[in-house]
Amino acid sequence: MAYRTDRKTAEGLGSGHAGTHHHWQMMISSMALVFVVPIFLVTFSLGFGGSYEEVIAYFGHPLPAIITALSLIVVVLHVMNEALVAVEDYVHGVPGYLTQVAVKWLAYILIAVGLFAIARLAL
Repeated sequence: MAYRTDRKTAEGLGSGHAGTHHHWQMMISSMALVFVVPIFLVTFSLGFGGSYEEVIAYFGHPLPAIITALSLIVVVLHVMNEALVAVEDYVHGVPGYLTQVAVKWLAYILIAVGLFAIARLAL
């Protein structure tokens, strides 16, 4: 017995009304991570092991700073979305809503602090 209406089948929405959107969002961020993380690891390893002044000079160039900032944003947003799914699954009601707000705030604060630190290094 089918519990889905023709409209739901055509739109691709399940009972939660956002499962397909979340799936594609996670697929896109995962594909971005496939490209961003190896580039970041190579960039980071090239600047690793020098003295303090050499590392500051290396990350003062635009390319390593941009790659580091891009990887920071993609990784934190991906982790935030996964954490939100875990909160939706296991915490319900007002505590769930407050936990979701806290997860989003923490993620955006991490991005802001990380970008500020990268900007300080680059300038």
